Amino acid sequence: MRGPLPVVPSAPGATVNVTAPGAPETWTAPGAGGLWPRVARELADDLAVDILARDRAGRPPLEEVSRLREAGFLGLLTPPGPRGRGVDWRRACALIREIAAVDSSVGELLARHYALSWAGRLVAGPERAAGLERRTAEEQWLWAGDVDAPGTGAVTGLTLAPLGDGYVLNGRRTLAAGVAVADRLVLDAVCAVTGASLVVVVDPSHAGVVADALHDRLGQRLAGAGDVRFHDVPVDAEHVLGAGPHDEHAARASAALAPQALRLALAHVELAIAEGALAEARDVSRRTPPPWTATGAEREYGPPDEEADLLLAYGKLAAAAHTAAAVVERATEALARELGAPHGAGAPPHGADTAVLVATAEAVTGRTALHITGRVLELADGPGLDRFWRNARVLTARNPTASRLRDIGDHYLHGARIPSTP
Repeated sequence: MRGPLPVVPSAPGATVNVTAPGAPETWTAPGAGGLWPRVARELADDLAVDILARDRAGRPPLEEVSRLREAGFLGLLTPPGPRGRGVDWRRACALIREIAAVDSSVGELLARHYALSWAGRLVAGPERAAGLERRTAEEQWLWAGDVDAPGTGAVTGLTLAPLGDGYVLNGRRTLAAGVAVADRLVLDAVCAVTGASLVVVVDPSHAGVVADALHDRLGQRLAGAGDVRFHDVPVDAEHVLGAGPHDEHAARASAALAPQALRLALAHVELAIAEGALAEARDVSRRTPPPWTATGAEREYGPPDEEADLLLAYGKLAAAAHTAAAVVERATEALARELGAPHGAGAPPHGADTAVLVATAEAVTGRTALHITGRVLELADGPGLDRFWRNARVLTARNPTASRLRDIGDHYLHGARIPSTP
């Protein structure tokens, strides 16, 4: 039986946000940053207890989201704000990876939630986004959606028809996570009159929003993927954040960082899958004596080549994981600098360099996750070890490595811009 999750205690300078009577308290404390890694580890341990049963069931992640709220993670994983609210990009990614190494579906929910919680600040600007960020932290909203669909209504699947000061949203979009459990959706849609790409915030509890979960998935079974249909859903002017990232002429310069943030957050999840698979296979191998040590004679005269081959195999996989981590950390540092910089009408100072680093992180983690999760199945025989390979396959299929490598090559040879969508 699961034990209670840790309660983050008060600390000097701490603030407490109470969402509603009977709801859990969310503590955000500037002086308590060192406690959150421990909370993440304990949450990961809690999720590990029943991960195999939950993966087999493949139900919508209602229980998982409840655990995240209980631990205070949805309120924590928001952009840094006043009075110690939220957490910076580097620390957020580290916390997400801790959890994703055990349950990558929950890791994907958190990665998307955190990246999308930045959309208001990047697309609309920090002043307009302040209210959304405050309510997200206080009420522990879970964000889901997508801001990376390229530019026509036929492709995005969503159109906006002007109505008064706002719009009416219609259409259908397939989402990779958070369907039926999200508190807010952030989506890009196309104005039916002007053709402009706009990013909007939608309350999925509206009667015109219908969510259909996808079942019988190969991997990422607990992320809550599905289709969402919108029928005459009103979007008032307050919830129109601004021009989408693909509208280079009308969008804020910082809007281009929104899809990069989402893709890099998911690269952290892919890296966590590789690290989690390798760690679990290592534990299985440690518990299972190799055949050449089964008897006294074999321990003394066993074939050393087999042991050497096993050590070599694990050494190669560990080196590959360390290499991928180094590439991801470099991209994380670059994006963290961009997110912390003030952006006016001009382009971010190092935007092109950051885009290349993010694309490189995607390509490297995708290949590494597939390689490690497939190879460990040959080295260890543990229950549920195959889930890492299945989860890696689903995540990397959305962002083909070859496409990203071509983008990087085009940039390297011709100076071409790295596109947001592969």
